[in-house]
Amino acid sequence: MKYIILVGDGMGDLPLPELDGRTPLEAARTPAMDYLCRHGELLRLKTIPEGFQPGSDVANLSLLGYRPEKIYTGRAPLEAASMGVTLAADEIACRCNLVTLDFSSDDQVTMIDYSADHISTPEAKELIIDLQQTLGSEHHHFYPGVSYRHLMVHKGELPGLLTVPPHDHLDRNVTEFWQAYDVIPSLKELILKASSIVGEHAVNKKRLQQGLRPANAIWLWGQGHSPSMSTIYEQFGVRGGLISAVDLLKGIGVYGGLEIINVEGATGYLDTNYEGKAEAALAVLAEHDFVFVHVEAPDETGHQGLLTEKIQAIEDFDSRIVKPIFDGIRSAEGNPDFRLVLAMDHYTPLALRTHTDFPVPIALYDSREEVKGSGLRYTEKNAEQADVLLENGQEFINRLLERKGLI
Repeated sequence: MKYIILVGDGMGDLPLPELDGRTPLEAARTPAMDYLCRHGELLRLKTIPEGFQPGSDVANLSLLGYRPEKIYTGRAPLEAASMGVTLAADEIACRCNLVTLDFSSDDQVTMIDYSADHISTPEAKELIIDLQQTLGSEHHHFYPGVSYRHLMVHKGELPGLLTVPPHDHLDRNVTEFWQAYDVIPSLKELILKASSIVGEHAVNKKRLQQGLRPANAIWLWGQGHSPSMSTIYEQFGVRGGLISAVDLLKGIGVYGGLEIINVEGATGYLDTNYEGKAEAALAVLAEHDFVFVHVEAPDETGHQGLLTEKIQAIEDFDSRIVKPIFDGIRSAEGNPDFRLVLAMDHYTPLALRTHTDFPVPIALYDSREEVKGSGLRYTEKNAEQADVLLENGQEFINRLLERKGLI
């Protein structure tokens, strides 16, 4: 038996007046997802435990069968694992975004862009390497990642530090959160120096000449120590791979003992290499039992409040990920039986530009039982009619793997 989980990050949304009360998922043309849902089982899943912020870290841990309330220590340690950074017991990892901030004359700070116009990876790498050469020390180390997403490792504790994800505050006043770094004066001094260095860098001068937003500051958040996690195989007895452009997901896969497949041209945005991801997924299934494929674009467009682009991201996920993987596994050598899941980790409503903790729709297709389908399209509204609400990721994986009870 082969097991496939396909995740359109942040696909879920709320009804919109400009779509006559439909959501982007309802408005999008999604024949592949709809076929699988109509001929499969439609469920709902709580990916966010009570009391947790609805982040992609927590939600995707749930989609891989983990109980975040038992293992979660922060987002950045997961990203550190993806980047090959091993944290010592006295080290804390922090996500380090390159952002565009506006500093007004009355000491107010506005989050103009959490991604600095989705700065390219080569440009960003140049900035982060310069920060490491200038500010790196035994206490702080900067590591380049992908696009605007990077890492800083701090030696020692960060008592009293409260941080927020910058993508939750696009076009908003973030003075309160910027001032929160003041609780640790040495850290705030480091942030100010780093922001000055990147803001005046030749990379950003060139970007301004091109009409692009500059990465004129860094934003630290998601801090935490290294978590203690068992692997997917240790928990559930299956081996496989994970495909994503995002370090966060790759890091979860590293801790989960999955093979991390790096697809050339995978960007985490609308221009990602969908075809390469689909091909890689089928290659994993030729060798292993399990594959987890994550697409970030719907979430990014949701944070940006871009309706047309979010619909495009959903349709691309359907036609360029779901369909080729479904067609490919059906025609695979040996005609293997398979169970395929369509999922989102959370909603990212355009009207809110941030995540919510609503239970998410799950479509579970079994190649052996096509006649027992839901008969419904894969939409948020239809999922509300589902008889089954799975309370956590462990229940979800047990259902996918047809196991009884908790492991």
